Amino acid sequence: MQTFVLVVHIILAILMIVLILVQHGKGADAGASFGGGGAATVFGASGSGNFLTRLTAVFTALFFITSLTLAVFAKKQTTDAYTLNSVPTTQTVPAQSTETSPTAPKTGE
Repeated sequence: MQTFVLVVHIILAILMIVLILVQHGKGADAGASFGGGGAATVFGASGSGNFLTRLTAVFTALFFITSLTLAVFAKKQTTDAYTLNSVPTTQTVPAQSTETSPTAPKTGE
């Protein structure tokens, strides 16, 4: 699932870059319009957004959602890595105690 979200995230990033570079800037007409008769409309109502602007907004929202999803996956992966639940446990058997150990000092003598 994480790989799928990552692939979608990268594709959205590339599509956003392409869409943003293709769009015509709002300030690009300002220099040309000062010489002509359209200077009154430069700072007027901009009208409704066109298809590319709306598509960029949709891609941006999806990019934001995939970013948050990847952050949740990364947090879960980091939390799982540092918990003691993931450490394998082994049972240890206590050593057999012997009364006469060659290394143990003899008491009572």
